Amino acid sequence: MESKKPYVIAIIVQMIYTGMFIISKAAFDKGMDTFVFIFYRQAASSILLLPIAVFLERKNAPSISLQMILKLFLYAFIGNTFSLNLYNVSMKLTSATVASATFNSQPVVTFCLALLLRMEVVKLRSSSGIAKVTGVALCLAGVLVIALYIGPGLSPINHHRAFAVHALTAPSRATWIKGTFLMVLANMSWSLWIVKQAAVLKEFPNKILMTLSQCIFSTVQSFIVALVAERDFSKWKLHLDISLLAIIYTGFMVNGVSFYLQAWCVEMKGPVFLTIWTPLCLIFTIFCSSIIGEIVHLGSIVGGILLVGGLYCVLWGKNKENKTAQSNRVNTMDNGVQDEQEHRQTEEDKKGRIDQKEATLGFTVDQV
Repeated sequence: MESKKPYVIAIIVQMIYTGMFIISKAAFDKGMDTFVFIFYRQAASSILLLPIAVFLERKNAPSISLQMILKLFLYAFIGNTFSLNLYNVSMKLTSATVASATFNSQPVVTFCLALLLRMEVVKLRSSSGIAKVTGVALCLAGVLVIALYIGPGLSPINHHRAFAVHALTAPSRATWIKGTFLMVLANMSWSLWIVKQAAVLKEFPNKILMTLSQCIFSTVQSFIVALVAERDFSKWKLHLDISLLAIIYTGFMVNGVSFYLQAWCVEMKGPVFLTIWTPLCLIFTIFCSSIIGEIVHLGSIVGGILLVGGLYCVLWGKNKENKTAQSNRVNTMDNGVQDEQEHRQTEEDKKGRIDQKEATLGFTVDQV
């Protein structure tokens, strides 16, 4: 049973993200302002993490420099405030299925950014390099299909929408294209944040305090953005409806529970193991969207399949490259050991010949 825990955790994480896409989209369709929503979400995350950080880190909290505070403030804007606001605006313009489908492009976008920053290398003559390039091409094709080909709507399982909406009109073609590319831009911003986190953790390795500080900074930033974007304070009021459920769910379940489960799963099985389960979120989202009465378009499914194919190509290439590098290191170590043994044998043979010569010389002298 212990060996099956990572698999169960990976599935639960994808189910949590599915709930995020479905509930958030329902809240936006009901009229919840996306900018106000992000402010409340980040505030809920800060409220959750603050007592945990105080309880766990009150005795061994490290000192933090002004330069690091400025870095965390900037990265909070890139990875939380900017990307989440952009992501939710794009989801409001498209659908939960599109959001879930483009979610599969994040590892590929992260790889491309790491390649531009020279943190990754592509060897085009190797099978791993070809697989990576193919994966990037498939992801690009998937994004273009989602943006340019909406396709016919598939009949949902439930023909009555589970959540009431303010407007039932389908988005125009221009709106759909704009929403898709905004979502890709949001994924690029999130991926850049992921790449930069590795450098920050080397300077400030305390994960809880780093996450809390970025949540607090993002709450302040999101409040300013929401204040500028939405000055009708009647839309800031919270009611006992799907909007409040979405805020609590994303603030506590996504930013709290799922982040912890992901960290635990990565520690047990590594980041690649968790990433390969990402396409499951797309399947769950399509099924749940159909149950709640949301129309799923054929273009989103075809584009999602291409994105999933691109994801697995990049992961296969990366895994192949890691195995090759590991094999080369083992061969280098074996060759080093063999060279050392040969050198030692040569020294022993040389010493033996010298001893033999000395013994022969001593015998000759004795005979004389």
